[in-house]
Amino acid sequence: MDIVTIIVFLIAYTGIALGRIPGLALDRTGIALIGAIAMVIIGRVPLGNVLPSIDFPTILLLYALMILSAQLRLGGFYTWCALKITFFMNRPAFFLFILMLVSAFLSALLANDIICFAFTPVLILALRKARLNPLPFLLGLAIASNIGSTATIIGNPQNMLIGQVGHLDFGSFMAWCAPPSILSLVCGFLIILWQYQNRFRENEPSSDLQQDMDWPPLNPWQSIKGIAAVVILTVLFFTGIPRELSAIAIAGALLCSRRMRTRSILGLLDWHLLTLFCGLFIIIAGLQATSIPADLMNSLSAKGFSMGDPLILTGISTVLSNMVSNVPAVMLLVQFLDITHPVQWYILSVSSTFAGNLIIIGSIANMIVIEQARQYDIVISFRQHAKTGLPVTILSLLILLGWQFFLN
Repeated sequence: MDIVTIIVFLIAYTGIALGRIPGLALDRTGIALIGAIAMVIIGRVPLGNVLPSIDFPTILLLYALMILSAQLRLGGFYTWCALKITFFMNRPAFFLFILMLVSAFLSALLANDIICFAFTPVLILALRKARLNPLPFLLGLAIASNIGSTATIIGNPQNMLIGQVGHLDFGSFMAWCAPPSILSLVCGFLIILWQYQNRFRENEPSSDLQQDMDWPPLNPWQSIKGIAAVVILTVLFFTGIPRELSAIAIAGALLCSRRMRTRSILGLLDWHLLTLFCGLFIIIAGLQATSIPADLMNSLSAKGFSMGDPLILTGISTVLSNMVSNVPAVMLLVQFLDITHPVQWYILSVSSTFAGNLIIIGSIANMIVIEQARQYDIVISFRQHAKTGLPVTILSLLILLGWQFFLN
């Protein structure tokens, strides 16, 4: 049975890493779902244990934040933000800085995947109109969103999971994680500026771009409602109220609208991402039902590779995040952290998120930007991304280790 479980796990995680299974029209969500079904069919996760294996507080928190984000998107807030900063496009370097700053800040509050999904099409249209090279700015959006999301528990899906499983305090998490995030953001900007300082503008005329996309105009009242919800929710996160309850209460209040239909709001939720999470939880539960993970970690510990060592934890997190993406990597690693040592959880959070900038499959945010850009005939190759992502990741991880050393 253990051998069958390992085979199912390896096929599922390999497929998630590659984004496909040759011969099948499955994407990452489909692969995760099939892997979860396989774990149930082989009996490794009994049917009665399927729901308990899913961390519903994390799913609920992500679901609620998607509703809040949908409110801001339908209210035209995202489009307004993206178009407002285009005022600086006549100064490309400064525009890059503003873009990265805004996307990092919003990612810390509303999750990086959501910001990348909302910003990318608007940004592409604005860049085409201004005849700017889209590559450095799209890379800047993805990299800044990843880095900015490191600062808070709600910045990205893996942070939400870490915060829930580790029972981490919102304020303490932000106090520890925000400084390396800010320093890494500055480094990321300087690296992109150095690599593209003479290539911000396109030499060739931009191709025609379809401009009839359904971007809602700014609705001040609906946007104010969304912003107020973000502020109230942030305040509630500093209280003792469970984060998922605060988030779902605010989401429920936003759904009670006289103008925005429930169907319109729920239609903007990323059901694929939620399904991917549920599938991953079940796959991990199937693997945990064996003695394999514990035996592997005991073997590593016997050889001196302890998860309590910041360098070892950062290295394992970085490698695994770029093998299978940072969300599945964190799901695997959280079971081996000490609940009484929150710094271990902070290091896993920051390292797995920073590692997401290394290569394209390192984070879902990268894939969102690259896949959406492809729809506009903008191709960001593995090599182009890695050329920027590699130095950004190395410097970010060095900042993390330096921060850890400084605090100790």
